[in-house]
Amino acid sequence: MAARAGAASARSKAAIPQLAWNAVRPAPIVLVTGPEDVLAERAITMLRDFLRTEDPSLEVSDLEADGYRRGELLTLASPSLFGEPRLIRVSGVEKSSDDFLLDALDYLDQTAEATTLVLRHRGGQRGKKLLDAIRAGTGAGIEIACAELKRDADKQDFAVAEFRAAGRKISPGALRALVAAFSDDLRELSAACRQLIADSPGDISEAVVAKYYGGQVETNAFAVADAAIAGRYGEALIALRHALDSGADPVPMVAAFAMKVRTMAKVSGARGGGAQLASSLGLAPWQVDRARRDLAGWTDAGLGVAIEALAATDAAVKGAERDPVFALERLVGVIAARGRP
Repeated sequence: MAARAGAASARSKAAIPQLAWNAVRPAPIVLVTGPEDVLAERAITMLRDFLRTEDPSLEVSDLEADGYRRGELLTLASPSLFGEPRLIRVSGVEKSSDDFLLDALDYLDQTAEATTLVLRHRGGQRGKKLLDAIRAGTGAGIEIACAELKRDADKQDFAVAEFRAAGRKISPGALRALVAAFSDDLRELSAACRQLIADSPGDISEAVVAKYYGGQVETNAFAVADAAIAGRYGEALIALRHALDSGADPVPMVAAFAMKVRTMAKVSGARGGGAQLASSLGLAPWQVDRARRDLAGWTDAGLGVAIEALAATDAAVKGAERDPVFALERLVGVIAARGRP
């Protein structure tokens, strides 16, 4: 926790531009920091494509900081006979060898003309002197911060940026369905966005997402729970039936509902900032933020009814009733009504 706070403090005091992954631009030094590899890869790829558009003769080289040998960086950055622009990508700066750190610090004092040096640092204290020098402005660099995306809202923003970069739009319903289908894996979400962009002309609708990724959407228990909690009864019921038709087990589906409703009940009525409240409740800050959004339209009495319905449904799908599907549909109705009669 202290290390993350220190990193955030260092970034806040940086003298260089701090840019989002999709706002990357050329600079003599491009420092790409943070644990989210998908965002880092997208930023570095976008930078390469931009530089190649500017000059197709771009020469691209890769180095690994942990296996680096003295002099390699300066050799790659040296002007060539024909003066082609250069992109040097260095991975694993958080595991840098001493030789790399020495050469990189020397390079900052005299960067090579028409050369872009990308430094990928995932986190930690190794290489701090180098990062501090870059953030202080030595080398005229920029920093691309790639924090881990935990909230659905952040993942939706990521997907929207992917479509916007391609000059495309996605409807709100399609966006929710796509993120729900790939909420556990940002790399798969990115790949899904690129496939839709490549294969589907025009704007992306819910029907398009269902056509390509219906299986993932339909069998996602949390997507059913999200729709019901938001009061979208018809959408939740259809998603539930598709999920069951696709072979989903009723027991984990009830568990998904229970996880979300119990988190809502913990957060309901609690006061305080997200981080402070998360610590006191044993939750992550993003879970508190999500629960607060989910609570819109709910009352304490409604939460009580929902919790009782969850207990009855849990027993029903584990053998207390003959028809677990009916029990699930009944639960969806109670949740979508937010516990009201």
